[in-house]
Amino acid sequence: MVYSRTLAQATAAGRRAGALTSGAVTRSAIAVTPHDPAWQWRFEEERVALEAVLAPWLEGGIHHIGSTAIPGIAAKPIIDMMAGVRDLEDARAASEPLSALSYLHTPHRPNIAHHFSKLSGRPSEVTHGLHLTEPDSDLWRERLAFREALRANARLVAEYEALKLRLAGEHPHDVAAYTAGKKDFVGRVLAASGLTFGRR
Repeated sequence: MVYSRTLAQATAAGRRAGALTSGAVTRSAIAVTPHDPAWQWRFEEERVALEAVLAPWLEGGIHHIGSTAIPGIAAKPIIDMMAGVRDLEDARAASEPLSALSYLHTPHRPNIAHHFSKLSGRPSEVTHGLHLTEPDSDLWRERLAFREALRANARLVAEYEALKLRLAGEHPHDVAAYTAGKKDFVGRVLAASGLTFGRR
């Protein structure tokens, strides 16, 4: 069942359960918008706040990933981030302090990461995404390699932007189809960096 939850409801449930509280955030239509230089500033601002609450678990720093981390490319205006943690199981305890910053646990690749979405004042609006993962995980290597490959290659940036704009037009309300449509491109970029898709 897909549902929306307010931050207060999620936090209260998490405290009762003493574990990660998960929810599925209802999203509005996929919107790929022109690159905004403020995305980098928004990441830096959020990184400072996250470093304070994640300090007991951090190892490897907090990184800006995804399309908003690539200069010049159009993107969904959600700031994606990845934080390295010493131990994934121990980092489950970060859920409660993250909830104070409006983050809700929204599982993605749960075998190797804890994923959180930051909500704005509207339940359907996500402003930031955050993966907690160990610095030697497949996710860690994939996301950083992909980012660096596009930062270094304007041709790949143009190709990826055109692909995302086409997919957003074809699947404006289907995140799964939008994501699946990018898989071949991402796989090709990773292969050029000596990587293949790891554990999901």
